[in-house]
Amino acid sequence: MTAVIDLSAVELLELYRTKALSPSEAIEAVIAHAEAREPELAALYAFDPEGARRDAAESTARWQAGAPKGPLDGVPATVKENIATRGVPVPLGTAATELKPAEADAPPAARLREAGAVIFAKTTMPDYGMLSSGLSSFHRLARNPWDTRLNPGGSSAGAGAAGAAGYGPLHLGTDIGGSVRLPAGWCGLVGLKPSHGRVPIDPAYLGRIAGPMTRTVPDAALAMAVLSRPDWRDPTSLPQADLPWLALDAEPRGLRIGLMLDIGAGMALDPEVEAAIKAAARLFEDAGARVEPIPAVLTRDMLDGLDDFWRVRAYDDFIRLPAERRERVLPYIARWAESGATRSGLDVMRGYNRTVEMRKAAALLFRDFDYILSPTAPAPAFPAELASPLDDPDRPFEHIGYTVTWNMAENPAVTVNTGFTGAGLPIGAQIVGRRFDDVGVLRLARFVEAARPAPIAWPTQAR
Repeated sequence: MTAVIDLSAVELLELYRTKALSPSEAIEAVIAHAEAREPELAALYAFDPEGARRDAAESTARWQAGAPKGPLDGVPATVKENIATRGVPVPLGTAATELKPAEADAPPAARLREAGAVIFAKTTMPDYGMLSSGLSSFHRLARNPWDTRLNPGGSSAGAGAAGAAGYGPLHLGTDIGGSVRLPAGWCGLVGLKPSHGRVPIDPAYLGRIAGPMTRTVPDAALAMAVLSRPDWRDPTSLPQADLPWLALDAEPRGLRIGLMLDIGAGMALDPEVEAAIKAAARLFEDAGARVEPIPAVLTRDMLDGLDDFWRVRAYDDFIRLPAERRERVLPYIARWAESGATRSGLDVMRGYNRTVEMRKAAALLFRDFDYILSPTAPAPAFPAELASPLDDPDRPFEHIGYTVTWNMAENPAVTVNTGFTGAGLPIGAQIVGRRFDDVGVLRLARFVEAARPAPIAWPTQAR
């Protein structure tokens, strides 16, 4: 029998419905497992076993009465710590933040609670969410359960580690340049960056989204049916749309899929990653899709302009901190942000204009293609102690070309595991669709997932 910690949300809900398992039993298994693995993985912040037990008991009573609260009633879940939850401070991954309890749940957390999910913890992240790493001046160093010498990725670092290690089936991250998809890819998970505005978030700004990180595509779809409800606090929130989130059968025949193996700037593609993405392309070809290589969509100027823009944005936040709090920021982030002082207003405007160019270039691709297939990251997971694969604040974005493009362009993009390196590290394939085709990218991800020759042997135990 599958261990409780390895059950999907879909499976848990069916067991609750038949009374073969209760939410209280499920949360006890998750709590015990998390307590055993946390000394090693450091995935959690604000871990609240007693609150979780209370919420699970209420869910158990509802299921026993045949009156579940919502479509996620009793499902164990975590929320990234920069998504506010009522009564819990939001440190933003940095020791420089003054800790004050949040007054209310941010929209994604509110949707989960309304649907009955049991939020038992927040998950760790790096300073200000500006690293693809678990390195933080506030949290302990998060590690990848596939190999604890390595990084889970970031900035949704704890969420990636928790999902792979079996801390329940549903984890919620945020993403402005790959922060859901990169850790999901490096940890073997499904990670969806929805179309901008599909999942309301607060605060909302350029490129920022919230999205699910799960072991299976159906669980991600189940979460999206809840998370995509509009919220007045997000001015970019899309209107209510009754999308067929759970209708995941895909027929690739006749689709035209662009294969992008060179994004145009940044790190070179690792040979093992390239081989895995080509294998995924062959799956689509064998199913009747037309797969064609497509040229790079990103330029060096675009990536450098993006760097200039975000450096100055970070500098604006950094310089407003009192001097004694600035000293607490992770040195890598402090150095990166301080360099924003050397950029002019013209540099910032040019950087913003490069994001507009990204959006236009991406839109032109979808004139001829239904979907884009690419790597999620150019290389496998990197050492845990590094801030980024190159560990160089002068070149911080060299690994995010495949992901950040779609934040700026606002397209939906999902990563799904498509194999492993010779050393046993997960490799993620990214599928990108036209704006608002969130269901379509999930369907193709489900096709890849269903084509696996064997189930993933998740790293639930210490290795």
